[in-house]
Amino acid sequence: MVNVLASMFFGGISGSSVADTSSIGSILIPMMKKHGYDDDAFAVNVTITSSTQGVIIPPSHNAIIYAPAAGGTVSIAQLFLAGILPGIILGVALMILCYIISVKRGYPKGELVPLRVALRTAWEAVAGLATILIIVGGVVGGIFTPTESAAVAVVWAFFVTMFIYRDYKWRQLPALLHNVIKTVAMVMIVIGFAAGFAYLMTLMQIPLKATVFLQSLTDDKIIMLMLINVMLLILGTFMDMAPLLLICTPILLPLVKSMGMSEVQFGIVMMLNLSIGLVTPPVGNDAVRRVARSARSSIEKVSRTLWPFWLTMLIVLLLVTYVPALTLWIPSLQYPGIKF
Repeated sequence: MVNVLASMFFGGISGSSVADTSSIGSILIPMMKKHGYDDDAFAVNVTITSSTQGVIIPPSHNAIIYAPAAGGTVSIAQLFLAGILPGIILGVALMILCYIISVKRGYPKGELVPLRVALRTAWEAVAGLATILIIVGGVVGGIFTPTESAAVAVVWAFFVTMFIYRDYKWRQLPALLHNVIKTVAMVMIVIGFAAGFAYLMTLMQIPLKATVFLQSLTDDKIIMLMLINVMLLILGTFMDMAPLLLICTPILLPLVKSMGMSEVQFGIVMMLNLSIGLVTPPVGNDAVRRVARSARSSIEKVSRTLWPFWLTMLIVLLLVTYVPALTLWIPSLQYPGIKF
């Protein structure tokens, strides 16, 4: 349960399941094994599935990818707010599952942390958690654009890392910047080619043809949304999230809008749906494989024991798909024009 909660807070800073899995997994999986969680696959499953919270909990960089893919008409601030409640629901659902499995297997309960220690630890984390306020608060409050908030957050994170926490030495800075540049370059190349592919699909009228084809199958909104979810789940097992958001959004968004579904709600549904693909074979995510290897567990064993977590995530996906209030209630408080 601590693992899930840690992913919830970390996701609020990084907005990335890959970063969450790589960083938290390297710390918590050895700790879980040390404290008596003898099933390596269980520790890995908890870590990789809870990391998907970072995909929808603000500030999600996937929301920033979805917004321009939707034609630039979707507010990133509204998407940030819309991801709060689904992200919390997903976290609580995974915590309940972890509790049930742990009680059934007789895993250790842990020790009660004294209030003084808890308060001191929380105080030490304030500087890092302030990054969330800078990004989300700046965008939602209209102080920054998403790009500006990212720049300010980077400067603040650099200051906190080098001067407050002092996690890295100055001589390590060139290597850190090199890793950042490699990651950004790969992401930008993927986004560039996906955007070009989406443009070609528009010229070929593929979105219109796909819409007509799906509408020919059924005119029932519930069945249509189920078909879309199944299609995205299948695609998510073979492709990464960013390209799928850029490719599928122009195709599917006109269809769901014609059924009266909010583009904000559909954005959260897409991100939550595709996040399940990040932990689903055959491709999954490279971070999942790295975590499995670091925990000395095979990807086959992890996949075989992952089904309770998949089922839990699918239940949350269905709730978010068919209950608009879960995504639109919080944004409606800030933006009264939103109806659900």
